[in-house]
Parts: sequence; C-alpha cells; structure tokens
Amino acid sequence: QVQLVESGGGVVQPGGSLRLSCAASGSIFSFYKMGWSRQAPGKQRELVATITSTSITNYVDSVKGRFTISRDYAESTVYLQMNSLKPEDTAVYYCNANEIRSGINYWGQGTQVTVSS
Repeated sequence: QVQLVESGGGVVQPGGSLRLSCAASGSIFSFYKMGWSRQAPGKQRELVATITSTSITNYVDSVKGRFTISRDYAESTVYLQMNSLKPEDTAVYYCNANEIRSGINYWGQGTQVTVSS
C-alpha cells in the first residue's frame, strides 16, 4: 500500500506561483496513475490534473496552460507546478495515487493553498 505526503502549500498573491510535491513510499511508483485534486470550502473535491505511468497528462479546463503535473521516478515524487494563480485556486490540494491493477485510490493528507492579496 502506498503512502503519500504532500508539501509546498502556502499563501501567495494573485499571479504568483507555487510548486506542490507529493512523495510516495511503500510501493512501486510505476504501479500508479498519479493525480492532484482540490477542495475549496463548501465545494466538492475536484480533480485538477493526472499523469499516467507513461507520463501522459490531463487537466481540468480551468487550470490548462497554468498548471503542470510531472513525476520523477528516481524520487518517487509527483509535482504540481502552479503559475498565474488566481483567488479561485484557493483550496486544500490532495495528492492521489490510483493503483492501475486494482483501481484502488490512495490519498495524501492535503496541503492548503491560499491565493490572496
């Protein structure tokens, strides 16, 4: 079973950038499709970006051109580079790992991102 630990959240002004990291351990990194989701207060959790084991990426329309998901196999880490941040990007961001064989999802504890002037 994989364990996920996120880091890199914080407070940033509109137009700024942040990079989130998610370190995976306890299992073989390539067994998982990785993703980032977010949940704003009073809203449902939203899938933001995913990356397959062959590094094919997908994004929700609202972040296309601003966010970039990547994965480092040497470090067993997935990243979310967030540029041109907007107040509506404010949320708790969660890393998830979807086990390709079983379809089981694993989640990290979340990291807060606040975009405010």
